[in-house]
Parts: sequence; C-alpha cells; structure tokens
Amino acid sequence: MKLRDIYKKAVAAGMENDPRGKETVLKFLESKKKDFEALKEKDKALFDMESLVNPYADTRILSGAGDEEIGAVIAGIDMETAEILLADALRARGKKVDAVISHHPEGRAYANLYQVMGMQADILNRYGVPINVAEDLMDGRVKEVQRRLMPVNHTRPVDAARLLGIPFICCHTVADNMVSSYLQNMFDGKKPYSLSDVMELLREIPEYHEGALNGAGPNILIGSEKRKAGKVYVDMTGGTEGAKEIFQSMASSGIGTVVAMHLSEEHRKEAEKNHINAVIAGHIASDNLGMNLLFDRITGDSPLEIIECSGFRRVSRV
Repeated sequence: MKLRDIYKKAVAAGMENDPRGKETVLKFLESKKKDFEALKEKDKALFDMESLVNPYADTRILSGAGDEEIGAVIAGIDMETAEILLADALRARGKKVDAVISHHPEGRAYANLYQVMGMQADILNRYGVPINVAEDLMDGRVKEVQRRLMPVNHTRPVDAARLLGIPFICCHTVADNMVSSYLQNMFDGKKPYSLSDVMELLREIPEYHEGALNGAGPNILIGSEKRKAGKVYVDMTGGTEGAKEIFQSMASSGIGTVVAMHLSEEHRKEAEKNHINAVIAGHIASDNLGMNLLFDRITGDSPLEIIECSGFRRVSRV
C-alpha cells in the first residue's frame, strides 16, 4: 500500500463517519472551492489545496511524497520528536518501519487544528441546538484556540521525520469521527436508562476496559450511577473542546448526558450549572478506539504491520 493510499482511505473513512452527515460535509468542501476561486492569484499560492478534497485540516501527510510503499508502520497517540527518533532507532536495529502514523496532529495540521472546530456547531444543530446559537458561541472559542496555537513551534517532529527520511502522517479528526459515530450509534441503539448503564456499555469495549485497568478508564464526572441518562450526546470530535457556554443550549435541546473524552474545569462547572450529566470515557482510551476503527478501514484485506507505540494498543474488529 502506498502512503497516499493510507491517507486517502483515512480521509474517506472520516467523511463517511462524520456526525454532520455527508451532505453537510460536501457543502463544506464546495464552500472551500468557492473560497479558493475568489482569491487573488498572489493569495492562491498560500492556499491549502488539500482542503479542497479533505475537510479535516488536522489530518495530513506531514513528511513524504505519497508514493512510498508502506508495509509496516509505527503508530501512536502522540508521535513527536522522541518517537520519530525511536522509529529511526528501530530501523537501525533491522526492524522494518516504513512510516510513522500519529493520532494527534503535528506540523501544519496542528497549527490549523482550530479550522475543524466549526463542525461542532453543525453536530449540535443535529441534536436540537439552534444553528445561530451554536455558531455564535463557537466563533469566539475558535478564535481563542487559534490564538493559543499561534506561538507553538509545531514543525519540530515534522523536521525530524524529514531529516531522517521517514514518511509521517497524522490522523486526528478522521479517527475522532470514527469513535464518535461508533459510540453514538451504540447509545442510540442500546438506549441506556441510567448512568450506570452508560458506564457498563463503555466498559464492555476493549479499549475502555484496558483504560480502566490502567487507571484511565470511564468515570462519572457529574451525576451518579442511579441518575437517569436521558438523551445521550457523544462529544468526541471537532478538534478540541468547544465553547463552555454551549451547555445551556444543550440542556434546552433535551440533552441529559454528555459522554466526552475529557472536560476542563471550566466546562465541568458550566455543565453542572445546567444540570447535565457528564461521563468521561477517557481521552487515550477513546483515541485508541478511534484509531483502531480507522485502521480496520485502512487495512481491509491489505497486510500492514502495525508497531504499537505512545499509548496505542491495536485491537482489530475484522
């Protein structure tokens, strides 16, 4: 399998599992095309051409031409300079490592992470939050994250991979879409009555069971096991945490429980103030589930050796 094939399959899987729905994703890509066509010629040179076919700015080929043949990869949740050096050390010892695959974004994909956050407004709208409210609240949060990313030296691991000649890919929102879709479909189908039912369903999933064994599994952050779950909303995609003020609108739309990877203290206080239960599934466990689901789609019948690293454990469902 070529490097670009892996990348294209990851993007396709992310689009198929996008909580916004296919029609909204295609409209987003169409809007990017119009944005590009409206640019002056001098500005087109700075335009990210990949955004015309890939709606996720935090998923990119970071190093490599794309035509490299890939038979074995080292994959992890955070693949930074240390992990790039680890890949090179393994190659020096005779281990076949054709590419590095990270879940969390690096390089340009990290710098542009804020660009995927707008999808959260469309997702919330599908669950009853008025789109004008969701977009208005998200705008401020997106700008806040953009400002936070501006001073980051985001090219360090990408430079390391380039200098060592190691192809490097990151798959962030595409994997988050996989776990979000998987869990939302599960909760919609199983309809858990109480928070204890939510916890039980999560712990039956291998990645969350492993997370619990490592002290980083599912926990009830707001509420108690006996509380009724109500409408469950899975909040696990869209770059990073959205606007903390959104919880009031979520409560008004009938959402009773949020299942998330993590919540900041400020977000927790807002959710609690608006009487929304919160279950933290576990960040790394959720990232593991998303990457495993993604790898199932990428590999299919194609043999691909995956070396586990940086918090990632391979669990196949095929």
